[in-house]
Amino acid sequence: MSTPAVESFLNHVFRPGIYWSILLVGSLSAEGVALYFQYGLDYGPCVLCIHIRLWVAALVLVAITGLLAQRCTHLQKVCHLLTAAIALGFTERSWRLLAIERNWIEGSCSFDSGLPDWFAPDHWWPWMFEIWESCGYTPEMLGGLTMAEMLAGAGLVFVPLAFIGLIRSLLQR
Repeated sequence: MSTPAVESFLNHVFRPGIYWSILLVGSLSAEGVALYFQYGLDYGPCVLCIHIRLWVAALVLVAITGLLAQRCTHLQKVCHLLTAAIALGFTERSWRLLAIERNWIEGSCSFDSGLPDWFAPDHWWPWMFEIWESCGYTPEMLGGLTMAEMLAGAGLVFVPLAFIGLIRSLLQR
């Protein structure tokens, strides 16, 4: 693509309504897929899977806020900053899950979420955030890739997207 074409594409994708809609639909889809694998195919989530779900749930909230506050420049910048932080947290948990699955690192997961007592999504919404299994295996998805591989790959797309959005928002008046 030529530079004007890339700039045109970026200007289109990073319009607040489009950008936040893409993130909202993508994150809701990811949560839906996770719940399908849990309840439809009986693959229970491990603690790292739950952490990833929490990052994705945070993205849902930020995307909704970004959609509702499209005309508020300052809030848009905060939403972009939060999206960049979410992207980093999501990607770190995804790569850790992949590393445990592939035995790149020694580690296992407990059934303790590691979250503070005052933040207990596993008690508030157990159908979504309850830990069912230990880490070490994720189911196969499309093209023979495991869920951990797909999540790690998604992080490779999500982080640059989030930081491009952040930089573009900071450069706007």
